[in-house]
Amino acid sequence: MTTALIGFGILLILIVVVRIPIAFSMGIVGFFGFAATMGLTFDNIGDFRWTGPLSMAAKRVVDTAQEYGLSVIPLFILMGNLVTKSGLSHELYRASNAFLGHRKGGLSMATVVACGGFSAICGSSLATSATMAKVAMPPMRKYGYADSLATASIAAGGTLGILIPPSVILVIYGLLTETSIRELFAAGFIPGFLGILLYLAAVRYVVWRNPEAGPCGEKLDWPERMQALRGVWGVLILFTVVMGGIYLGIFTPTEAAGIGAGGAFVIALSRKTLTFSSLFDILTDTARTSAMLFSVLIGALIFSNFINRAGLPADLLEFVTGLNVSPMMVIFAILLIYIVLGMVFESLSMMLLTVPIFFPLVQSLGFDLVWFGIVVVVVTEISLITPPVGMNVFVLSAVLRDIKASTIFKGVTPFWCADIVRLLLITLIAPISLILPELLYR
Repeated sequence: MTTALIGFGILLILIVVVRIPIAFSMGIVGFFGFAATMGLTFDNIGDFRWTGPLSMAAKRVVDTAQEYGLSVIPLFILMGNLVTKSGLSHELYRASNAFLGHRKGGLSMATVVACGGFSAICGSSLATSATMAKVAMPPMRKYGYADSLATASIAAGGTLGILIPPSVILVIYGLLTETSIRELFAAGFIPGFLGILLYLAAVRYVVWRNPEAGPCGEKLDWPERMQALRGVWGVLILFTVVMGGIYLGIFTPTEAAGIGAGGAFVIALSRKTLTFSSLFDILTDTARTSAMLFSVLIGALIFSNFINRAGLPADLLEFVTGLNVSPMMVIFAILLIYIVLGMVFESLSMMLLTVPIFFPLVQSLGFDLVWFGIVVVVVTEISLITPPVGMNVFVLSAVLRDIKASTIFKGVTPFWCADIVRLLLITLIAPISLILPELLYR
């Protein structure tokens, strides 16, 4: 365990102090840590035994590049980029606003619902926040909404992007733990919907405390509401086909990602939002994001090999068993670690750093890895809106330059409190996450 803890400490120094990108930091520590467990040092760097760590690292790179299941990542990213470019975010907000905008805090509620719908296709929290900031802020300012509530509803709604399927984070978790991706997608649906409901409750609480923070908007009649719904038929059909096909076992997640990307391309063409220039930008952005994720994943897998060879998961299980505490207390200790780390790391980095260490322990204690995956994603969602490193908050602060990050952080407090409630419910009542996977696949 000592070797693994030293390696983990060096990793934190490389990331936090030296500022080396996490992909390279994990790869470097994983490679040399693996060599150290074989008794290799810099003094014998010419020793033939160095072929062991070299072969391990090379195998991880080649296997990851050739892994068919990983093709789901660039395809879902491409689908999200095409949907974003097609302007569906405006239609989703318009439809949500048609039904909720006339209530107190209704525009904030419409923002949360629109973020949930957009993230169901986009799959990226940061992209959802940046896009919805441009769509939702002007009408909320028009009706005199407090900046704290308006920005908080966008920042919090954006966090839904990493849980509501299809989610790239869930795909990466499934690959790291060799857990069924379609079961993870099924498990994320109810907790994602629960998140929307709790965020709506948070908005209601804010306007109950301060009615001036969220005045009523314009009330539309039913023909106008039906007209607004017509604009979202594309995203509804796309989501139904992609997720319905996965849930019913008609096609695999990888096939669904291909169908989704093709469907998003057709929608973008039908809405006449694509040009050769914009298509080139979409493809280059997809390639750039995919390359980044693949690099981080390869680094995490090399680091995971070192952690496993150093025996940290087995030593950790022995240590926890010796404490004579209940398994659920261990889960709460892990969640506390995640919440603390979330104040320093962004969500993907935090997950890749910790999952290789924690999931063998959680599995040994008899917990379902699908359930644990949803718990991990929910607790990492909280890190996206909590200070000092709330990525969604800083994205909004960059897009809305006249609003301070401190104002947004103040506004999101009721929302991350709602997230804590959801986290407790999902942790203590496992069927919230597992009922759909058990009904469909087990």
